[in-house]
Amino acid sequence: MKAYIVGVGMTTFEKPETRDWQYWDMVREAGTAALEDAGVRYDQVEQVPAGYCFQASTAGQRAVYELGLTGVPVYNVNNNCATGSTALMLARQFVEGGGSDCVLAVGFEKMARGSLGGGAGGGSGAEDFATSPVARHYGIMAAGHGFEMSPPTAQIFGNAAREHMERYGTTPAQLAAVGAKNHRHSVDNPYAQFQDPYTVDEILAARTVHRPLTKLQCSPTSDGAAAAVVVSERFVERHGLGERAVEIAAQAMTTDTEASFASGSCIDAVGAPMSRAAAEQVYAASGLGPDDLDVIELHDCFSVNELLTYEALGLCGEGESGKLVESGATTYGGRWVVNPSGGLISKGHPLGATGIAQAAELTWQLRGEAGARQVPGARTALAHNIGLGGAAVVTLLRRTSQDRPAAGAE
Repeated sequence: MKAYIVGVGMTTFEKPETRDWQYWDMVREAGTAALEDAGVRYDQVEQVPAGYCFQASTAGQRAVYELGLTGVPVYNVNNNCATGSTALMLARQFVEGGGSDCVLAVGFEKMARGSLGGGAGGGSGAEDFATSPVARHYGIMAAGHGFEMSPPTAQIFGNAAREHMERYGTTPAQLAAVGAKNHRHSVDNPYAQFQDPYTVDEILAARTVHRPLTKLQCSPTSDGAAAAVVVSERFVERHGLGERAVEIAAQAMTTDTEASFASGSCIDAVGAPMSRAAAEQVYAASGLGPDDLDVIELHDCFSVNELLTYEALGLCGEGESGKLVESGATTYGGRWVVNPSGGLISKGHPLGATGIAQAAELTWQLRGEAGARQVPGARTALAHNIGLGGAAVVTLLRRTSQDRPAAGAE
């Protein structure tokens, strides 16, 4: 049974403590918007996977109680930065498995100001990682590069950037070009945390977080929520939602294998092998490939991860990603538009919401509803969301007349 996204919604992503609101306020706003977008009532929702990292157990219930008190099952999901896409994947599985016709996936986060620690539980020093779920990943980094006082996530990705530069001649300007592109894209996104453009020179001149990454190449901590209504083909037909429906054509989640650790490379430890494997599964399941994609939202938690993900998704060969972004192939007028929302770097990164917010952006793009940031003629889209520790989720969305069910009578 096919699964379709028929409604999406999100809050603006904001710097923590910008607004006096709680996580349930965010979910009420995003969830209501998604239900209204779909034309679906909350009492039609049969299950709710709710993703978050920093709130307490059963926060998912507290949040969705703002939408209604129907007794619906709520599943609390935590998969580090891949939490939102994991919640979306559960929604798809509930529908494709035939157990539900209408599922609401929500993701949210209310974060603290300042740099994120090494995992969803925080922590900023080497001593915090002895029992951490990411201890093995940071052990790879420490063995090859040592452990410094800068934020741990910036360290491991910064060291991955250094490795890429040493192996392939990638330049600081090419890394900065990712940030410049995504900040430029976010100017047209009213949901983005940052909406100011920056040049490559301005990005290079910003404060260094961990060499070679500057502040404008790093995703910020953010508050925000996103939601998506996922339904079955029969629900689409029964309720006449064909014109709203975007098909989840294929989706895959992978976790770490020996390839993440055997090489001793930070590039592998931060998830490049996971991303590559998930993309290969999605391409095989859908019968589509990189050349069939029009628009992509990928996990640019740091500029280097966008470059690593170009290679993992097959947009270019190994080591060629710096030249790819420099060529303009991943922006408007190029071969693909990558992160038209501004990505994590500029749109923001409330961990639990990020994966669903990617799906919201791509749904708008495929419906032709993205306004000034619309990718002309977009019919096929791909989302990539990764969490250190690890999980990588790749989702292929499609909107074509032959795949979309015809609108029917209720």
